[in-house]
Amino acid sequence: MGFKKRLVLKNGERNVEVVIRNYGEDDFTDLIRIQQESFPPPFPEELWWNEDQLMNHITLFNEGALCVEVDGILAGSMTGLIVDFNPNQPNHTWEEITDNGYIRNHHPNGNSLYVVDICIRPAYRKLDLGKWLMQSMYEVVVHKGLDRLLGGGRMPGYHKHASTMTADHYLEQVVKGTLKDPVISFLLRCGRTPLGVVTDYLEDEESKNYAALMEWKNPFKQ
Repeated sequence: MGFKKRLVLKNGERNVEVVIRNYGEDDFTDLIRIQQESFPPPFPEELWWNEDQLMNHITLFNEGALCVEVDGILAGSMTGLIVDFNPNQPNHTWEEITDNGYIRNHHPNGNSLYVVDICIRPAYRKLDLGKWLMQSMYEVVVHKGLDRLLGGGRMPGYHKHASTMTADHYLEQVVKGTLKDPVISFLLRCGRTPLGVVTDYLEDEESKNYAALMEWKNPFKQ
């Protein structure tokens, strides 16, 4: 079943038409360009999408391959797969749980939708498109009857505090609002809550390879 949602959002002095939909093969070139714009160095360029990964996204779990257009221009994307998550064994790496972005380990009968990636073109970030994409993925969780949406959030602000506090303490301060983090603060605004910190999650100099495991529980599942 395809996903398509239309919105009208205010952009400065005018309104713009926003469409959230499943992405397809015709979008691959733009999706790769968006990755390059959204994750500039020191983020490792080998972690940008390639066409083989994108082809797997749309063939193995098309419902978890979403993009957003603004007035017909592709402005961002979000990708997920279904995993069977055990809260008592939360530790994992991004490579392990996403099959290095190829999602060949997509588990149709799993219990959780795992976020592989979300990115928005810098020029469009004032429109809160990331929040709208996240809301749309929550709707996929509800539609599929899954327990939760889950994902590891980068902590790109942590490198500024790594010499004075642990990653767990940093996350605690961001949750309290004492500190702000570009990614974790955004995820909190989207309704995600932290399960804890995972180590060696992703090669990420700014986050010192840490990530915050953040979830959104399906309110229709007890």
